[in-house]
Amino acid sequence: MTEHHQICIIGSGPAGFTAALYASRARLNVVVFEGHQPGGQLTITTEVENYPGFEHGIMGPEMMDVFRKQAHRFGSSSIYETITSVDMSKRPFTLTSDSNKTYTCDSIIISTGAAAKLLGSKGEQEYMGFGISACATCDGFFFRNQHVYVVGGGDTAMEEANYLTRFASKVTILHRRDEFRASKIMLERCQNNPKIEFMINTTVDEYIGETLPTGLRKLTSLKLRNTVTNEESIVPADGIFVAIGHKPNTDLFKGKIDMDDTGYIQTVGKSSFTNIEGVFACGDAQDSVYRQAITAAGSGCMAAIDAERWLEAQYG
Repeated sequence: MTEHHQICIIGSGPAGFTAALYASRARLNVVVFEGHQPGGQLTITTEVENYPGFEHGIMGPEMMDVFRKQAHRFGSSSIYETITSVDMSKRPFTLTSDSNKTYTCDSIIISTGAAAKLLGSKGEQEYMGFGISACATCDGFFFRNQHVYVVGGGDTAMEEANYLTRFASKVTILHRRDEFRASKIMLERCQNNPKIEFMINTTVDEYIGETLPTGLRKLTSLKLRNTVTNEESIVPADGIFVAIGHKPNTDLFKGKIDMDDTGYIQTVGKSSFTNIEGVFACGDAQDSVYRQAITAAGSGCMAAIDAERWLEAQYG
């Protein structure tokens, strides 16, 4: 027998769990499909210091566990499966998971998030969160008076580098070519910043680090390669920020929901409504600008309220 819910939330993280909290407190039957990375990107983040309510900071995985337990307290449930196909052509909507199970629902909230594009170099996964970051706004504070690197050649890389000069003693931008995709004004802003240096025609072949006595890992240096001469060098590094863009996790909905050219879901005005009645989107799956835990949580709240009101109008 197919399992039915009033709201199926695809994806967890701050957006999905907040949507679940609000919807379940409204006495709706809610299930969260957490997939194979329960809690989303914050589960691979170390300390979170910029989320209100945690005066002394909190570890990312612990924070997501708190979010989950709070949503469950009001009746939401979690299913640790990945949704592989969605039929939104008729209601109730039909979802199929990677376990070949079928679920139906009256409304869908999409909170599948986005993932930072990474280089794929050796040691990248090992030191992610331990010296490697993809978010200067999230982690720049931890690199006070240190020398950090930024990888990229677009506006995102320039913005990250400029922001990091508030904390770091020196920022070196690494770019694999000698021409930049960044807008002229953003590039000039970095070129005129005395704390920023450039290394062109350079890529990171390997991230190198050590294990501290506490058992934690720490990035210590980078193996760089000149893309023209293939010459290699090892340089000390306190941290590195990969700023080559983000990819929303929305492939599942391509051709079904309106998206921009990058794949971010388009929502209507300031709401969470998509172009399909009964389908709502929140968090980084539809936010290409802010990409913060707090803004994702806020949009999850919006999606739950939108879904609740829509369900009331449809079904009473």
